[in-house]
Order: sequence, then structure tokens, then C-alpha cells
Amino acid sequence: MPVSNRSAQRSAPRSPLRVAVLADSDTRWKWGALTARRLAPGHRLTGHLLRGRATPTARQLGEVGVRADRLTEVTCAEFLADIERERYDVVVLALVGGAVQAVLHGVRALWPDPAARPVIVTGYVGVVYEKLADGLLLRHGADLVLANSRHDAQRFRAVYEGVGADAGCVTETVLPFLGGAAYEPAGSRATTVVFAVQPSVPESRADRAYLLERAAGHARLHPDREVLVKLRSRPGEHTTHLEEQPYQRLAAKVPGGLPANCRLAYGNMGEVLDGADLLVTVSSTAALESLHRGIPTAVLTDLGIREALGNHHFLGSGCLASWDQLDAGLLPQGDPEWLAAQGVAPLATTPRAAATGAGAADVAEAATGAGAADVAEAATAPLATAPRVAGAAGATAAADPAGAAADEDGEVFAAARDRLAALLELPGLPPVAPYYTLTTAPRYLPGILARHHLAADGTPLPGAAREGAEPSRLRRRLRSHLRDAARGLYRHGVQRVAPLIRRMGEL
Repeated sequence: MPVSNRSAQRSAPRSPLRVAVLADSDTRWKWGALTARRLAPGHRLTGHLLRGRATPTARQLGEVGVRADRLTEVTCAEFLADIERERYDVVVLALVGGAVQAVLHGVRALWPDPAARPVIVTGYVGVVYEKLADGLLLRHGADLVLANSRHDAQRFRAVYEGVGADAGCVTETVLPFLGGAAYEPAGSRATTVVFAVQPSVPESRADRAYLLERAAGHARLHPDREVLVKLRSRPGEHTTHLEEQPYQRLAAKVPGGLPANCRLAYGNMGEVLDGADLLVTVSSTAALESLHRGIPTAVLTDLGIREALGNHHFLGSGCLASWDQLDAGLLPQGDPEWLAAQGVAPLATTPRAAATGAGAADVAEAATGAGAADVAEAATAPLATAPRVAGAAGATAAADPAGAAADEDGEVFAAARDRLAALLELPGLPPVAPYYTLTTAPRYLPGILARHHLAADGTPLPGAAREGAEPSRLRRRLRSHLRDAARGLYRHGVQRVAPLIRRMGEL
């Protein structure tokens, strides 16, 4: 395990690494916290949530299931002040590209010369199918840019080398939340189909309504199957991407209503997959989690195979299929070569009960009427299917309660751990050196920094970070309520007002 080596006490008995994670949404918190767990087992984790429109609620954080020793909501300037004061060993940036770039320039302003600064780690939370060059160049400057597969590592290096930037930071890993029990059909129980929806794919109301109606139609056609429409957020919550057309609202308008065996459901995706026998999605990262377990997985083609949908990423996967084909009984299986390149080779078969301890997960069912929620137990219903793709030799299926991948001490993160350990052993690290500077991007960069209240040199703008005594408890509560009210108004505008204005403009 990497250990801290950055202070005068480094000659004393070694202590666990101090790790800070900064995240801006529920899914990025999940990626960042689990990445920290994989890079530095036994570390002391301090969590920070970047204040913004997608700041997760307590319920969303609880659903993720990853806890920190301390968790606070901060601005970019406040986070920079904290890492200067606390002197963490490792900082994981689980943010959109622009926010990563802002923090990198803030770190450079804090430590403009070689110094015992924290090791900066960043990456992507899932499938990278759009804005590849833009997102990667905004992340350049971190000490480790994690790639979730061999395929991604090759693409990342090609982008950096293409602009003459150092590509040595790119480090191949896997998604840290791959894991859980390997899928094993067990023919006597009811079947469970999980439709993993996405907040912004597809975008249009008509397309989203179509997909929901097809899921309901599949349930009617197969009354022996349980169809769970897996939602990302409850009404009033936001995730990484804006959701203008929530499925909760669309479900209330399905002709004839949802059949009894078709439910809207919330819950940790890993727990939902514990009871799944077919995963259906347009392009959700849940497809990779499902394929890693060996669960039959369908990436929908009903709306075409298009870059805007992200399902083009799954070309060659063997998983592209339509609702018509699924209605007819198709159970898509992943292509072994494609899976290996994507870092999701299936686990060896292991009974679910042995791996999960408790068996089926409890999933909160969303009521389609007044919005009340009941608790529905997800069925553990395997579909009869062809033999699954054999997993890599030596793969295990030990479940992690938070969804971390199975090789707790394994080789998948070995290169990243080794690189981290080597950096921590240095007496000091060079200043971070992002590709974007006032020389390479004199028009683009200042705008990015200004959005996070940083000056062009990376220092906080006046008033960006609060100074002096901590505000009173009353003032903190008042600020919290005002922020919640502002976010509520913003979400109302996104989900109610914006679509109405758009429809009026089309008249």
C-alpha cells in the first residue's frame, strides 16, 4: 500500500495516506471515492462536494453507499484553501473537465515551484463517447489521468501526443465500481429485466416516451417477467446531466398505465444488478457493469446508432439490439475481444447468494401518481440463456459492499498504485503543467477559470473564499436553505419552464 512520505515525520512510523476527493455529482462521487479506495486501501478519506447545480442530496449520497471520514460542500476557491492548509497526500478530482482545469491552475498557483504538494489524480466516470479531445486536454496537468480500459488509454495518449503534450500521465485501470456477483442462471425463479435509463439520452420527450412505452409493452408481452425501469434520481434531484423530461412524469401518461409487472425503481445499480437477468439501456455505463458480471445486455438501436446517443461506443460489442428483438426472446451476449479491450472481461461464475450475503437487493419503487415511494424487493430472476463468455483466468467475484471491483488486491490497479507510490517517494513534485495556458489558449482558459472565480493566474478572485471566523450555525443553516431553494428554482426552470418555452417557439 502506498504510504505518505511528504513531511518531516516521514522517518517516523508510516501512517495511512490522507486522501481528498472533490466531486460535483453523485456518480462522480462514487467514481472518485471508489478510485481512492482502490489506489490507497486503508486511507483516510475527506470528501468535498463542489457547490453547483448537480450537488448531490443526502439521499443520493446514501444510495451510492460510499462514506467519507468528513464530507463538506465547497466552492473551488474554498477547496484550494483546504488542500493548502491540510496538506493531503493525494487529491482525486472527480469533476467535469472545466472544473478539473480550474483546480489544476489553482494548484499551480499554490505551488509554482517544486514542492511537497499532493499527487493529483483524475479521470472519467464511465463511457467516453463525446468531446474526447476537449475533455482530455482540460484534464491534462494531473499527475495521473486514469483510463478505464486499454482502448481508452490508447485514445488518451493519441490525443496528448497529437498536441505535443506529455502523455506519461495516462494510466490504464478499470472502472472502480465493476464487481458484484457473477451472473448465473437459475431456471426456476421469475425473470427480471432492468431498463437503465439516462437523464439526457435521448433528449426528446417523444423518444423517451417511446422507450418507456416499449418497456411497458415488453412487460405486457412477458407477464412472467419483472421489468424494472431503473431511474437515476427522484423528482427535484439532478445528476451529472440535466433531465428535462423525467421518466416519473412520462410514466403517468403511458396509455393504460404501467402494467403490474413494470415498475419505476431507485437504488444502487450494483444492488439492482444482483437480481437482473437482462440489462437494457441506450448507452449507460450500467451496460459495462452488467457485461462485467456476464449478464445478458442489450444496447438499444431503436433510435438509431448515433454519436449523439452514445450507443456507437458499443459497435462490435455484440450487444446492439432493438426492443422488437428483445420481445422475440433475444438475449445479447458480449463479444470476448471487445470486452477485453474495454476492461470488462466477465467474472468467473459464482453463485449470487455466496457473493452478496443477503441475496436480492431492496429497490425503492417510485409511485407514478403522487410521487410516494414504496419499497419493492427486486426479484432474482435469471433468464434461460446461452452460455456466457468465459471470464479471464483467475478472475474472482468477491462482492464489495460499495460496488468496488472484485480484485481487491489484484493487478488491475497495480500500475496506478505503483506510479502513485513512486510519486509519493519523491521529496517534492514539479509544478503541475496543464496543456492549456495563457499562451496556448489565451481566449479559452480565462473564461474557464472565471466561471470558478479564479483569476487568469489561478489565484482566487477577491471574495471567492471566505476568510475569518466560521459563520454561526444559524447563518450556515440559512445559507443551506437559500442554496436549496435556488437549486429548486433552477430545476423547476429546467424541467418545467424550458420545455414549455421550447414548445412555444416551435409553434
